[in-house]
Amino acid sequence: MISTADDPASTVQAMAGAVLTNFCGGDQVPQASDEIIQYLREGLKTCPQEASLALASALLARFAFGTHSIDDCEEAITMLDNHIASTSSKDSEDWYPARASELIALLSLARSIFFSDPEYSEEAIVRCRAVLNLSSLDDQLRVVFTQALAIHAEQRFRSFGLTDGLREAITLLPEIANLSSSGEDAGVLYASRRAYPTATVLEKIQQLEDLLSTTPSETPQYSTYLEDLACWYDTKFSRTGDVSDIKAAIRYRRMLLTPPHSNHSLTFIPLGFLCDDLLIAFDLTRSMDYLEESIILHRDLLTKQDARPLRFAVIRRLVLSLCVRFRSLRRNQDLEEIMQLCPAAVHDTYANVVDRFKFACLWASLARHCRHLSVSNAYESAISLFQPSLALAPNVQVQLIQLLGMGETCERMPLDYASYKIGSGSLEQAIEILERGRALLWSELRGFRASVDHPISSHLLLAEKFASVNRKLKALALSATLGEDTDVDDGRVRGREVQWMDPFSRIVTKQRRLSNERNTLISHIRGLPGLGDFLSPPSFEALRSAASRGPVIIVNHSKWRSDILILLRDSPPSLITTPNDFYDRANRLKNRLLYGRRGLSDVVGSTEYANAVRYVLADLYTLVGRPVIERLRELGVPEQSRVWWCPTSAFCYLPLHAMGPIPSGDHVERYFSDLYISSYTPSLSALIDSRQPISRTSSRPSLLLVAHHDRDLGGMKKEIKIIKGLSRPRVKSLVGKKATAAVVTEGLQQHHFVHIAGSYKLAEGRPLDARLVLHEDDPLTLLDFARCRLPAAEFAFLSASHTAELIDESIPDESLHLASAMQHCGFRSVVGTMWGMADMDGTEVCKRFYKLLFAKGGKEDPPYHERAAKALRDTVQKLRKKKGMTADRWVTYVHYGA
Repeated sequence: MISTADDPASTVQAMAGAVLTNFCGGDQVPQASDEIIQYLREGLKTCPQEASLALASALLARFAFGTHSIDDCEEAITMLDNHIASTSSKDSEDWYPARASELIALLSLARSIFFSDPEYSEEAIVRCRAVLNLSSLDDQLRVVFTQALAIHAEQRFRSFGLTDGLREAITLLPEIANLSSSGEDAGVLYASRRAYPTATVLEKIQQLEDLLSTTPSETPQYSTYLEDLACWYDTKFSRTGDVSDIKAAIRYRRMLLTPPHSNHSLTFIPLGFLCDDLLIAFDLTRSMDYLEESIILHRDLLTKQDARPLRFAVIRRLVLSLCVRFRSLRRNQDLEEIMQLCPAAVHDTYANVVDRFKFACLWASLARHCRHLSVSNAYESAISLFQPSLALAPNVQVQLIQLLGMGETCERMPLDYASYKIGSGSLEQAIEILERGRALLWSELRGFRASVDHPISSHLLLAEKFASVNRKLKALALSATLGEDTDVDDGRVRGREVQWMDPFSRIVTKQRRLSNERNTLISHIRGLPGLGDFLSPPSFEALRSAASRGPVIIVNHSKWRSDILILLRDSPPSLITTPNDFYDRANRLKNRLLYGRRGLSDVVGSTEYANAVRYVLADLYTLVGRPVIERLRELGVPEQSRVWWCPTSAFCYLPLHAMGPIPSGDHVERYFSDLYISSYTPSLSALIDSRQPISRTSSRPSLLLVAHHDRDLGGMKKEIKIIKGLSRPRVKSLVGKKATAAVVTEGLQQHHFVHIAGSYKLAEGRPLDARLVLHEDDPLTLLDFARCRLPAAEFAFLSASHTAELIDESIPDESLHLASAMQHCGFRSVVGTMWGMADMDGTEVCKRFYKLLFAKGGKEDPPYHERAAKALRDTVQKLRKKKGMTADRWVTYVHYGA
């Protein structure tokens, strides 16, 4: 028991001094007992400064070397922040604020190392920047914080593609090198060594080897020289690629793992580096001895409690090493060990969600290749982590960067999982999986609209609070830059530290706080009667309503097996199996279409591209069209019915609506569009949303005409005249100088229909930056359209090239094009173009289409947005018969939505 002295303040000071001395001295970091921690908590009343520093140090030690409990870090950081804020001293260099800031930075770093959460990483960056501006900071700590800042800044670049992070890391490297003494380089960040000239690297190695030969092996300095020599030999290897250099690094690291050097509490660090070097040596020599030693040491690392921050990375490397050995020796025990390690890594909540998702995809792929029993669990783990892995990114721009960086295995995972379910006969589950794993960016944004048309609206206060959080999150998600929203007054970082927050830190801090608040609200809502499934992935019963107006044809494109599923309203899904070469043939057709456009300044009217389109249409009919038509007839779906295409992967690029020609006895050239009226949808949920009731403020519909060209109106004048001459609906014109981004955005809110004629520019590699060019080059980007919420919008005609086009750099299953953006913001029905359109066709298509769309009919006629698909089909049929018409000109027109 702790004895009580007559003078409590003196006792607390003595206890605090002892804790701080033990914590700051020696290689072994002690852990304070729960009793001491509780005593220091009580001592805050009598000696707030000394006790708070000692308590924070004790909590840090317990967190890092004991419990790993976030609560320890939270308690210490909050306590120190509060004490700094309440201190009477205004001098930022006063001993207490400076010492407390150092401890806060250490706590933040420890938390960010153990728990790979973007919010923790951003706070660590901010705290490091703040403490590095203290002139009283100890040189050793300055090296630690500078290195940590460089590592976290570089991680920003790796995780989010943030080039500012890479620049900051690079600018810190010379400072790290300068902070280290010439004889003691063990603390220098490895990356900084890469900046040294080769001559300097060789000089460093020679100096250290000389020092090693004259230093007693039992001294701490000897261990330092061993570690530093290994690091410098790694640096030399990066220049030479000479296996002797990596062998030298291995030799010195092996020495570090023998007594007395192995008594250090942080031996897991050189052990981890040794494992890396052994794998490099194996790759160079293919000697199994290196691989075997690496596997043994990786297993050893997993047993070390102090190495907890490395656990996920260790498992990942151990699995890869075991995979190499399994391929060489085919030992079943290696496979079983792999399959035991994979779920441990995937469910490691300390690790970054993105890394866990990628590993889950790897696990699923390995398990399926090996026909292991864990394949279903692996796929389910992967699909459950897909959306959360994107939710960590602060806006859709960064989410897209993450998606692009995840690789093909991750991108195709939902399609592969669906193919696995189809193979086991679970067609309904396959459809649910495809819905969970595609159009994720649009799905995330759609989720921010929840509560408006949901039963939660009966809980008024809760609905208002949830809607408010959703609005803020949607604004952040659709921010075009990372500096648009900088309000973090109620975020985690407070006071003087806020000045060290850059725009990225601010938006991440706010986004994580709002996301946590939203998750709390969702948990609360799910606890209400009848709302247990609130915002859960849609069930098959909910998704089948997408087929309420006609069948939805889903083409799943997977290397394992590809299939065609027909979703029906009142019957089980119908499966069309495909030939073995289906996957490869589809890829070839996609490439033929894309390569046909490359190098052509004007695709439309090009003989080469027209020939490519005709070739694709014919082969696509054999591959997809014929079996689909046969099955639709078997199912009793009459010709001239509406059908919807929901393609995946390569099929998102292909004109399924126009497959043909279809062989016939009368020698009349027919295509799929002659038999059925086709529409597209990026997902089943998007199609269901497009059928929501329209809220109109006026009984008389109105159309907004937007017309501008980056050169001149030229060939669009006739098209403009036709639109203006419509007797119904009433038309509002924004032509030429009137067509500015602000005016167009406002106009979209006030009209049921919109006709956009002009220049739409794709942005190579950046689909979200594609833009409609308006007056004085004032752009409306894909994101600008996505920001709009237009509950009264009914129909949009995008009379411009590329408005439904996917370029080669796109993620096809995300459907990031203008037609989808218009559908997302509220338009029930959208006409777009799969590639370029001919100006000469615009007038004719426009004239006939609107004549058919607004033709007077009976009271039972469907709403205008449901007439659009047939009006477009009939218009294109007429266009196709025009003399000199080439396939590329009529095939380009497509319909999206209801």
